[in-house]
Amino acid sequence: MNLKKAILFMVLSTIAFTGMNGLLKYLTDYSGPQLVFFRSIGSLFFTFGFLLSRGIPILGTNRKLLITRGVFGSTSMLLFFIAVHYIPIGSAVALRYIAPIFAAVFAILLLKENVRPIQWLFFVLSFLGVLVLKGFDNSIPLIGLILVLLASVFSGLVYVVIRKIGLSEHPVVIVNYFMCIAMIIGGVLSIFYWKTPNFTDLLLLLSLGVFGYFGQLFMTKAFQLGETNIIAPIKYVEVVFAILVGVGFLGETYTIWSIVGMAMIIGGLLLNLGFKQWLVNRK
Repeated sequence: MNLKKAILFMVLSTIAFTGMNGLLKYLTDYSGPQLVFFRSIGSLFFTFGFLLSRGIPILGTNRKLLITRGVFGSTSMLLFFIAVHYIPIGSAVALRYIAPIFAAVFAILLLKENVRPIQWLFFVLSFLGVLVLKGFDNSIPLIGLILVLLASVFSGLVYVVIRKIGLSEHPVVIVNYFMCIAMIIGGVLSIFYWKTPNFTDLLLLLSLGVFGYFGQLFMTKAFQLGETNIIAPIKYVEVVFAILVGVGFLGETYTIWSIVGMAMIIGGLLLNLGFKQWLVNRK
């Protein structure tokens, strides 16, 4: 039952993040740090309101892990937001989602979780799909690629830290720490890149936090309920949603090789999930 809930939460998370990513690309006139700042402000309205209304201790108990999660998450978010300035949103999301591969490695090293050899083959298939997408997409400059890869590394660390925290913290406490740290980092860096938004842009900038809050909340719930190696790859589905938004609303185009790369990524995901489910049914 927990596994089914975890998968549902992760799917809802990808939908929310797709809305946020579409807005990110639309708002690229603003700097990465400024986007991080407004995304954080928009989410803090929900997190503080929820915690205060429910009487949940804001500081939590695992403060070192909570701060670590916040720093890793803020770094990943900042790197990705900057990368979106250089490459199409669909490609950026696709390239970022090699993060589950890093998560699997970190889970083995830090959490002592097991990954079967055949699962590595599925991860390789997904990774090769990302390479196909990159190799045939001339709109991806080296700086954008490097930024997305670094964002993926830190995102992989986030998955592991959340799993380490487990059910000992309320998910909104975890998200609140993340947003507070991101607000500070984004706010300080925004001093050097500030652009005053008009009223419409201000609403859109704050909406980043609305989408981001629910995406983060559902993702946190998912990782608290399921193993990292099962839940993390589901985020690949967001690549499909990002492509649809890019083509339908942002005027982006993708070649047949892009579609092949997407199929390889999703294929690896589905094979991994199917194998894990087969193992569960055997028990």
